[in-house]
Amino acid sequence: MSLIQHPASPNLPLAPREYEAVYQEQFNNILRLYFNRLNNNLLTLFGNYGGRVLDFPHGSFYDVGNQVAVSTTVAYPVRLNATAYSNAVRVVDDTKITFTYPGTYNIQFSIQMANYDNGEQDIDIWFAKNGTNIPDSNSRFGQAPRKSAGVPSHIIGTVNLFVDVLADDYVELYWRTSDLDTYIQYYAPSISPTRPSIPSVILTVSFVSASTTAVSNVLSVGLSGVSATGAIGTVTP
Repeated sequence: MSLIQHPASPNLPLAPREYEAVYQEQFNNILRLYFNRLNNNLLTLFGNYGGRVLDFPHGSFYDVGNQVAVSTTVAYPVRLNATAYSNAVRVVDDTKITFTYPGTYNIQFSIQMANYDNGEQDIDIWFAKNGTNIPDSNSRFGQAPRKSAGVPSHIIGTVNLFVDVLADDYVELYWRTSDLDTYIQYYAPSISPTRPSIPSVILTVSFVSASTTAVSNVLSVGLSGVSATGAIGTVTP
């Protein structure tokens, strides 16, 4: 399967001073070829399963280490130290999800948590954009007491959120724990039977739409104070 190929603009021959059938035929053939390619692209795009030929921004990231806290009153950024897929979405500084293109993105996380304490504990996880908490984005995951000394209880926390971003914005996850013995945990591969490792964090990013509130606000600001006068009157935002 290949993506839609962008047809090059036609290289039209210079017109002679007088009508020539050969020139006209050559001119028509060049345009016919160009528009046939455009038409084939449109038929592919608007046909059944046309979305398969589109290349959307996306990313998949994870972490292969424990993430512990040293205080119950401090918010810690969630670390992502490995990349599975990255197309116009990437992670910088191990925590910041950045975007090449503006739009609305679906960000979903799956976080493995463990509680080694003998009582019930909580972990809160929320989203922030450009260093500022996103309102109404927090989730609290309650954990049962440990199973026995050295054997923790486990839960997986998963949430997805639509986020509007501009190019070069960044989004982070933050977490806090109610107890220092309750944290985000990585598990190495296991045997009997053979099982893969358990990343402490898995996070995916999917492009949803190019139409966003953030982009609309920027366009509005950019047009502020601009006026134009034409034959049909004056337009002033």
